Amino acid sequence: MKTRKVPHIVQYQGSKRNLAPLILQYMPRKFNRLIEPFAGMAAITIAVSKQQRASQYWLNDLNAPLVKILREAIETPDALIAEYSKVWNEQLGFVDGSVAHFYKVRDDFNAGDKSAANMLYLLARCVKGSVRYSSTGTFNQSPDKRRMGTSPTTLAKNVYQISSYLKGKTTFSSLDYREILQQAVPGDLVYMDPPYQGVCSSHDNRYYAGIEFDDFVGAVDELNSRGIDFMISYDGQCGEKQYGIDLPEKLGLRKVLLNAGLSSQSVLLGRKEVTYEALYLSDKLQKQIQSVCQQKLLFEEVV
Repeated sequence: MKTRKVPHIVQYQGSKRNLAPLILQYMPRKFNRLIEPFAGMAAITIAVSKQQRASQYWLNDLNAPLVKILREAIETPDALIAEYSKVWNEQLGFVDGSVAHFYKVRDDFNAGDKSAANMLYLLARCVKGSVRYSSTGTFNQSPDKRRMGTSPTTLAKNVYQISSYLKGKTTFSSLDYREILQQAVPGDLVYMDPPYQGVCSSHDNRYYAGIEFDDFVGAVDELNSRGIDFMISYDGQCGEKQYGIDLPEKLGLRKVLLNAGLSSQSVLLGRKEVTYEALYLSDKLQKQIQSVCQQKLLFEEVV
């Protein structure tokens, strides 16, 4: 699967779109439902649905405006594209320029107009596609002055593709991740991309609340006890530096390091260090993957 052929709604910092081909290698070829408790812009769900690996999907994120974008993109793409085009085109003739227009939309958003189109425009136009909130919950990221954000034409092409994969198959919610995990059942695959440990013990600027490490470990342990298949993208390392501590061995998880490419920060400093992101596989999922691989090897030997 070529990464460039997997559509995305908008650039989103922390997206696993580039790593999706590697992550999907550790998933079963077919399963009932994919659940993303920390969906962001749903890169993994989009990649899985493109390959038709699951029949149902559940997208959840505590950041409700992000979920609103996903819901409209998938279920009512015409309306989202029309509204986004209206907001995006306003910047072209805005009296004080496109940067001032961004701040106007940001002010409107923070004043209560949290439409999917406004959120999408802010995300498309802000620095590094990075969602940032103040301690009071207001969107406070600045605009990228070098670009005007994803054009409506490009957006429409991607959104219609994504809608064709997921419309009528997807559940949407903005709940605490623990509520979502409690509703997972055997046959589901849960993919988790939680806030990394650097922000877990305090307010996280991608979400409205932090994720406590011990609480997360407990929730994962409970999934294990119920025999639910799951995968976790969690921290990693760059060069010799490891970010965060490993998830406890008592959970029985397999840790795989995925090559995420050269660190842009290290390149700026004159070094060439590769960034690796950790992917943890549940014990039950490991056994499924091993069984499939063994069957494939046996088949190849017989042939």
